[in-house]
This record gives sequence, C-alpha cells and structure tokens, in this order.
Amino acid sequence: MTTKKTPQQPSREDILAFLQREREATGARKIGVREIARAFGVKGEDRVALKRMIATLADEGAIEKRGRRVNKKGALPPVVLVDITGRDRDGELIATPVEWDEDELGPAPRILIRSGRGVAFGKKLSGEPVGGVGDRALVRAEPDHDAEAGEPPYTGRVVKLLSRARNRVLGVLKIEPNGNGRILPIDKKQAGRGELSVASADIGEGKDGDLVSVDVAGKTRFGAPRARVRETLGSVTSEKAVSLIALRAHDIPDVFRPEAISEAERAKPATMHGREDWRDLALVTIDPPDAKDHDDAVHAAPDLAPDNDGGFILTVAIADVAHYVKPHSPLDKDAVERGNSVYFPDRVVPMLPERISNDLCSLRENEDRPAMAVRMRVTSKGRKIGHSFHRVMMRSRAKLSYQQAQAAIDGAPDQKTKPLLENVLRPLYAAHEALQHARNLRAPLDLDLPERKILLKPDGGFDRVVIPPRLDAHRLIEEFMILANVAAAETLEEHRQQLIYRAHDEPSKEKVTALGEFLATIGVKLAKGQVLKPEHFNVILARVKGLEHENIVNEIILRTQAQAEYTHENYGHFGLNLRRYAHFTSPIRRYADLIVHRALVRALKLGDGALPEMPVGELAEIAARISAAERRAMAAERETVDRLIAHYLADQLGARFGARISGVTKSGLFVRLIETGADGFVPAATLGREYYSYDEASHSLTSRSGMSYRLADIIEVRLVEAAPIAGALRFEVVGGGERRTPPRNPKSFKPGPRGGRSKR
Repeated sequence: MTTKKTPQQPSREDILAFLQREREATGARKIGVREIARAFGVKGEDRVALKRMIATLADEGAIEKRGRRVNKKGALPPVVLVDITGRDRDGELIATPVEWDEDELGPAPRILIRSGRGVAFGKKLSGEPVGGVGDRALVRAEPDHDAEAGEPPYTGRVVKLLSRARNRVLGVLKIEPNGNGRILPIDKKQAGRGELSVASADIGEGKDGDLVSVDVAGKTRFGAPRARVRETLGSVTSEKAVSLIALRAHDIPDVFRPEAISEAERAKPATMHGREDWRDLALVTIDPPDAKDHDDAVHAAPDLAPDNDGGFILTVAIADVAHYVKPHSPLDKDAVERGNSVYFPDRVVPMLPERISNDLCSLRENEDRPAMAVRMRVTSKGRKIGHSFHRVMMRSRAKLSYQQAQAAIDGAPDQKTKPLLENVLRPLYAAHEALQHARNLRAPLDLDLPERKILLKPDGGFDRVVIPPRLDAHRLIEEFMILANVAAAETLEEHRQQLIYRAHDEPSKEKVTALGEFLATIGVKLAKGQVLKPEHFNVILARVKGLEHENIVNEIILRTQAQAEYTHENYGHFGLNLRRYAHFTSPIRRYADLIVHRALVRALKLGDGALPEMPVGELAEIAARISAAERRAMAAERETVDRLIAHYLADQLGARFGARISGVTKSGLFVRLIETGADGFVPAATLGREYYSYDEASHSLTSRSGMSYRLADIIEVRLVEAAPIAGALRFEVVGGGERRTPPRNPKSFKPGPRGGRSKR
C-alpha cells in the first residue's frame, strides 16, 4: 500500500519515482540528498528523516548510493558500454552492458538497439552508426516503460562503434606435409574451440611457426573450420611477437594515421605568446631511469608570507599538450581512440606520436618547454590553503631518476645532484614531509601491494622479475601530483566548468558483507551497519601486519574495492579519501588529463586549445570510452607478462616452485609463483583422493579429513603443462596446505570435485 505523501516527508515510492523521472528527463545529472530535499521541500530537521529513509532504501537494495549521489538500484547510466550479443525475433539487435556485477545486481539487463530512420536494409542512410552481432559500442540507453514481460527493459541507440565483431582470429601457423596449414589460436577461449584449417592457396606468404591473422571463412561438414590468412606478422619466437599478440588480440591501435603523423611533424615549438616566463624557476623532473618522456616537473620553496609560518609554495608544471593537440584534429582523433599509452616490457604504444610525446612536449633538461603549471600554498602541516593555475614557458634544471634524488638526500649525491642538493632537493623533501603529515590525517587506503617489473635480455627474451624498492622519492612525486589533481578539480568546479573526474566508488554492501564473513573466520570483527571509510580498512590491515593472515587480508580487502573509472559525475575517490579528484598530471599518456587541461584553458581564459562547448552526453561518452581503453590496456599488459613468463618456463616442465594461492574456486586453485609472479592453475581433481568442499566465506577448499587450501597460503607446486602462446600454466600441488578443522556437521558437507592421481 502506497504511503500518503506529506508536504514535508516524501514516501519511499515518491523518492523512487523522482529518481526515475529525473534520470529520464535530465540524463546524467547528479542527484543527491540535496536535490531530493529541494524537490520535495524538505527543510531543517526533516532532512534527518529523509537521510534515514535514503539509507534504508540503500540497505534494502532499492537504490544505489555512490558518495553523495543516489540512483535506482541496478539502473543503467544514460551512456553505457555494451556488447551486441544477438537479435530478437524481429531482427532488432540486442545488447548487454560490458560491466555488470551479476552477483550483486542479478542478470544483466538487455537493451533493444533501435536502428532509427537512418538505417534501411542494413545500409547506413545517415550519420548514425550501424552495429552488428559481436560488436562493442557506446549506446545511449533509456528505460522502456512499454516493454512487456520477457522483453528488454531498455532501448538504446548506438552512439559510437568501438570495435567490430571478431571474425578475425590470431594464431600460429603450422604447415602440414601436404602444403595445407593449421592455425593454433592464441586466445585462451578460442583455443578451447579447436584448430582452424587453411588451404595451401590461402596461406599466402606465411611460414611454419609464423604469427598470423586469419579470417574465419566458415565451417566444413567434417573437420576443422576453414580460415584464410589475412596478415603475416612474423615468427612467433621473435622478440616483438609477444606484445604484438596482445595488441592484435585487444584491437589496440599501434599505427598512427598518416594525417596525424603529418600534423605532428608540422608542429612548431611554442613561443612566449600568451605565457608567463618561468624559465628561471629551478624545476626538475624526477622519473624512472628508463623514462623516455617527461611530462611533470616539481619545485618547492619556503613560503615567506607572514600568515603561513613554516609553510611552503609548491609548483607542479605539466607538459602543455593542449597547445599542440587541438580538439577534433587528426592527432586528437587518434588520441581519443587510444585513450592512453600502453606499456609492455619490450615496447610502448604511445597515445601521441613521438614528435609530440618525446620531443615537443617532453620537459627536457635545459630546453624551453610550454607548460600548464599550478602554484600551491601549503601549511607546515601540509594543508593546501590556496592555489593558482598558469600557462608558462619553463626550463627544467635537471633530469633526475628516483634513485638519484634519493641517494642525494641519503648522503650520496653525484655530480648532477650535488649542486641541486641544498636549494632544490632539500626544500622538495621538506615540503613532502609536510604533505605526508596531511596524508596521514586524511588516511587514504594503505594496501601493501608491491609492483613487479620484468627485465628482458638483450635479445628480448625473459630475464627476471624484480620488485623495485619503494623510495621516499616515489612518494614525494605521488603526493605532489595528487595535490595538483585536487587543485584542478576544485578550480574547474569553482568555475562551473564541466570536466572528467577520476572517481573511485565506495565498496558495495554485498562485498563488505562478504569481507565481514571472511574476517569472522580469522577472529577479526567488522562492525555491522558501519559506514566504512578507508581508515577502517587501514585499522584491519595494521592489526594483521606481520601475522599469518597479513597476505590474505590484503588480497581480500583489495578485491572488496570498486574499480576506479573516468566519469563526468563526481562521486569522490574512496581509495584516496578525497571528495573531488581529476587527472591533470599526465596529458602525454592519458586522454582524461588532456580534457582537464582544455577545461582549465577554457575556464581561466588561458588562450588556445580550450575545451569546446559540448553537451554533457558527449563528455559522458568520452569518459566511457577512455575507461574502457584503460581496462583494455591493463588486460593487454597483464597477458603479455603471462606469455613472456610462460615462454621462459616452457622448457622447465617438472620443476618445482614456491607459490601463493591467489584464487580459490570450486574447480581448483589459482596460484602465483613467488619468484616470477607467474600465474597458473591447479585443478581440484589433482589435489588428492578425497572430496574437497568449496567454502566461499573462508576462500578455501577443504577435504573431509580437514586438509585445506586457502587463499594466500604458501604451497609448493610442480609445473605440469605450459602453453606459451596462450600464456597458460598448469601445476599440481606437491607440498603445503594445512590440516584445519573439518566441517562441524558432516551431513552439511557439500562435495566438490573428486581428487585423483595426476596423469603425469
């Protein structure tokens, strides 16, 4: 029964209806408690009751709450990244969102793609893109209130096609004695479907062992599906092949269009026109020793103003990419398509051509370079009390590595850092000490997640994995960049200028509940109903530091977190514990930062290269595209590392390794080798003769006798199988695991996969 609405207190039905209406009418508008209160005339103390009702709706799962923003539970955003999965009975395309948590939200909603009047007989008659089954696209979606039971609850129109259906397969060519060929697919999913056959006439210039791209021509009545070699990419054993596989598999563009290259080559160095002259300021770049482009420089000095005793003036100068890459230009079109630079152990696929990224925009030592700079005043305790943005001409005093800067501060300066020690480096570190104090008060999420780096041999082969030490120099640059990013977001909000935020949502209720259930198994209590903040996670991490549960708690708290994304809406950055945050500091390698630079130019009237006027929906589309590009790059980088290590281990079958369990499922254990970081799988059937039961709460497989394998346990494994092209490794356990208490009630024991002897 619907609750009667009063002038001061809307009912739950009123709130849900309002959220639905606002989303349909205004698209991506931010809706929070303030907007709801204003709509219903709720004021004063009545707001407390309204907040309680909204919190109750969130707890019940009726709405989602992201920071201060609320929305109907499970509702799609106005612009959504989708995969077109099929057609309905009328031939209309059906799509589903790429990112959808089915465990939390249930089955992914279907979207009926309307072709509109711009399409007839499968041909494009207007500017509206035409999609097909298997394509990935950006879609503008809206609820379909006329949909009947069983029909898609949303309709949508394709805004941008991002990739076409993969009728093309990447694989290794094997030549048969009769001249015909076989294709061994490199993709793990495709590999499971079997090989492809190639007639000798369709092989082209391919040779045995070559990496080739093929078009799947069709199925035969008997035997493997037919294919035709489209492109020969060279020997699969060549040093470039491994990263090339990832590029092709993920459709990452690695060749710039001729018009973009031509535009880059025609670019002339920036002049002083419209810029402040900061060339006398002793800015320095501090980067990894192998960095090829330098897009940020820093400086610090004491603040001599009487109202800021012991404070500092910090300067962060960032390469002025907006001066060279104009909106809608060929360079801009290539940059937004790439979204970001992609980093492999053997190569970098840059977002911008080298003429821009490594030359005109790189803040080279002792060379004039245009920059967007922010000057910030901070107190002796690291609190920012003011900032201003400037378009400048700068000249870097020195190109330093993290190790150089740290060695100088630690008492071992070299010829380059010795003259800079007192007037440049010490003020930077003093300012960092102040920022560190503010960071500790802010209490961002503090996970201990060391980053591995792969080192290659001169011939491009795998050498070893190292974990570079985490230095104060790294933390210094990190804190300077975070503060600059915050300043950018604040300035743009102050000028009511639209922008793209870097947002990180708070963990979902379901994931927090799962975390609490796990922590209970190790005797750590998580208060129910508590609004979690990063500091609460830090307390848990500190409690288990140095104990046997440290690794598993770090791993599970990481998995509890949401994924950061680019968005035109601001719902804060949970991990950094910041209310507003935008990427400003790396426009050479991230398109989001270029958008923020252009927005600052527009808001502050700083000259050419400003962000053009655009509807909110267009900015939402860009945010969705670059978020997808970021995840695409992460997957490609991860798979490349897997393949490199699998190549290295392929001739070590039977070897034993120390490993940590990185995942537990009903079907087996995912493991990560301690020395190399290689990932592999242990089928549950190889664990022994007993039945093993999967316990989701404790992330473990446990036998009737109590033998248990749990997430983060250290075990010893033997390599059984290596598939270098797919980057897949299979192991069996030869040592480790723990004898833990078996289930209390044997009748409630749910058998998992039965164990057995390994075939080897």
